[in-house]
Amino acid sequence: MSQLQSSWEMHQQSMAYLPDTEMETMAASTSLPDLASDFDRNVPRICGVCGDRATGFHFNAMTCEGCKGFFRRSMKRKAMFTCPFNGDCKITKDNRRHCQACRLKRCVDIGMMKEFILTDEEVQRKREMILKRKEEEALKESLKPKLSEEQQKVIDILLEAHRKTYDPTYADFTRFRPPVRSNPSNRGAARSSSILTQDLSSEDSTDLFGSDAFSTFPESVEPKMFSNLVLSEENDESSSVNIDLSHLSMLPHLADLVSYSIQKVIGFAKMIPGFRDLAAEDQIALLKSSAIEVIMLRSNQSFTLEDMTWTCGSNDFKYRISDVTQAGHSMDLLEPLVKFQIGLKKLNLHEEEHVLLMAICILSPDRPGVQDTSLVESLQDRLSEILQTYIRCRHPPPGSRLLYAKMIQKLADLRSLNEEHSKQYRCISLQPEHSMQLTPLVLEVFGNEIS
Repeated sequence: MSQLQSSWEMHQQSMAYLPDTEMETMAASTSLPDLASDFDRNVPRICGVCGDRATGFHFNAMTCEGCKGFFRRSMKRKAMFTCPFNGDCKITKDNRRHCQACRLKRCVDIGMMKEFILTDEEVQRKREMILKRKEEEALKESLKPKLSEEQQKVIDILLEAHRKTYDPTYADFTRFRPPVRSNPSNRGAARSSSILTQDLSSEDSTDLFGSDAFSTFPESVEPKMFSNLVLSEENDESSSVNIDLSHLSMLPHLADLVSYSIQKVIGFAKMIPGFRDLAAEDQIALLKSSAIEVIMLRSNQSFTLEDMTWTCGSNDFKYRISDVTQAGHSMDLLEPLVKFQIGLKKLNLHEEEHVLLMAICILSPDRPGVQDTSLVESLQDRLSEILQTYIRCRHPPPGSRLLYAKMIQKLADLRSLNEEHSKQYRCISLQPEHSMQLTPLVLEVFGNEIS
């Protein structure tokens, strides 16, 4: 009896943590934890009374809901049944209602115990404990940060903007001038009209996303520059590696790639909530100064840690450091760039966090030439708040630890990369034979140093 009493006390304590179900059902479903834990969940559950499908241990035995309820009612009423037959009826699912006496006898035979049935007072205490626990959980849930409908809508818009302007199949890469990883080739490119201004003023942003993405360029001069991430630049006296600027065989292909990437960044920016509310001059200023940084951010999607390359489909479009040096870049840019890519990859950002970071990067109020800094700052603050809330709500630990601070540090790293890129780009654009390999859009966004 002492063992039974001990088990019963353990059972009563565990009841405080049972799920909140209908009270009578819960009271009838009490069971010994050790029996339940020893039960093989892979074995079909069969009611020990009638053979119907069992729902678990009830009052110390595996039974169906029907026999559970029958035993509870019989014990509470102290019912006395008499078998109308011989007292040895075989109880089945179909005939279990025919003989209550034999059914109750079978319940007792398989181990069902009335001591496991809660009294009315115990049911009331149980109900109160469950109600208290629900209130505590509700309070805890109410204190958790939540994304508002408006914040979720902003995230959804940015996700759609990114998916519309980033093709993970890289199918358009076949339209660029082909990569040449040996001898240089030069082609002319000259366009004086302000392509960036035209892109921003276009009301139909889908123009940037379709198969006519290169319609602003002559057939013989498709967009140029390099991979989603790399940009043409050259070695100056401070460069750690001396680049031979007379052999930039990858410059045409990578110039096309960067020009294409700029178009996609413009398309993405135009869909950022609030961006189109800015004056056209501020839109252009933001895009010119952030384009290379966003390209570097986006290219992390194709960066692989295994071989430290940007893999964009076939081997033709697998870009190594050596490919980028053949477009005029030195290790002063490439070494910190690869470190940046590795660090960003290891953050394991959700797509939502990635698109928010790109939008925050674009809407930086301290960019050169921005006039309405307060409006840009308010737009950026809104996105920053959404990002922090998203991390708290949706990014599980330990990855979420200091994640926001690490992401903001990545934006600071991008500024340094941007400055080094500008230096190396100037070296290229100062040489007419290389400047002519660039596209009008690249020249406009990054500047044309040819006077």
